[in-house]
Amino acid sequence: MVPVTGGEVFVRHTPWTGPVDGADGAASDPPSSGAPHEHALYVHGLGGASTNWTDLAALLAVRFEGWALDLPGFGRSAPTPRGWSMRHHVQAVVDVLEWIVARPGPGQGRPVHLLGNSLGGLVSVWVAARRPDLVATLTLISPAMPVYRVPPAFDKAIALVMLPGVPAIAERRMAGLTAEQRVRGLVQTCFGDPRRVPRERIEEAVEEMRRYDDQPWAGQALVRSFRALLASYFRLGRANAWRMARSVKVPSLVVWGDRDRLVDPVLAPRVAAVLPDSRLQVQEGVGHLAMLEAPVPTARAVLALAEDAGAAAEVAVEV
Repeated sequence: MVPVTGGEVFVRHTPWTGPVDGADGAASDPPSSGAPHEHALYVHGLGGASTNWTDLAALLAVRFEGWALDLPGFGRSAPTPRGWSMRHHVQAVVDVLEWIVARPGPGQGRPVHLLGNSLGGLVSVWVAARRPDLVATLTLISPAMPVYRVPPAFDKAIALVMLPGVPAIAERRMAGLTAEQRVRGLVQTCFGDPRRVPRERIEEAVEEMRRYDDQPWAGQALVRSFRALLASYFRLGRANAWRMARSVKVPSLVVWGDRDRLVDPVLAPRVAAVLPDSRLQVQEGVGHLAMLEAPVPTARAVLALAEDAGAAAEVAVEV
């Protein structure tokens, strides 16, 4: 548990393994002292948890010591008393980044590679724009950037959830579904090809969902955070997410699956274009959770971004 403004959040740790050596692909033991040892923070999406990053964080451990947090109200993190707004999610991520940067050891005082998916991607844009001193690179996987034309399947749901009193009804309906039903539904919705999901990941997700259901806030987090996300879309001026994205200074990577049913892939080139220093990877046949469905190509793209950013920083120092 890591202290944040108004409470604390659960953070899952993936140790650095060092570079891969030899034909067997094993990590060096001990890791090469000259190898990069950097820090990464992973931010999940709406209804997700830190476990969404397990496979990708393991692949990236050749370069990054990683942390994945449960946003307030999700996973094993209680909501903060201050509410469900985007502002509070952003503050929690900033607090964890400051905690990582201050940790003694290799990488202390250095900015962190920030990766976010969906809601976590939008939160990460806000963080990178407001606290560039904490962020080394920014990776956005299907970020939930503001849109004003939503998928037909969500038209009625979105209209209803914004009405007074409806969130409580939605919370009761969700409580009537079993953990297995909700996980299976999420898999069908979020993956381009649900057959790619390993059975053990399904079983882990169901067990995690059962633990989550035991929390007193479980019925509120998804619906109320969704409502706060939609409300953030109507922010104007400096608080508008598209305007914030234009002010991001760090090297960025945008990853999108061309079968994403939740956030339209047509947004992918627009997001990449608005970020001043960015690259785009569109993955064929992949849905909303590329880090889960296609961790290997996603890891390669993230490592390439970190490598290029590091090389550019070295050149800048020499100049």
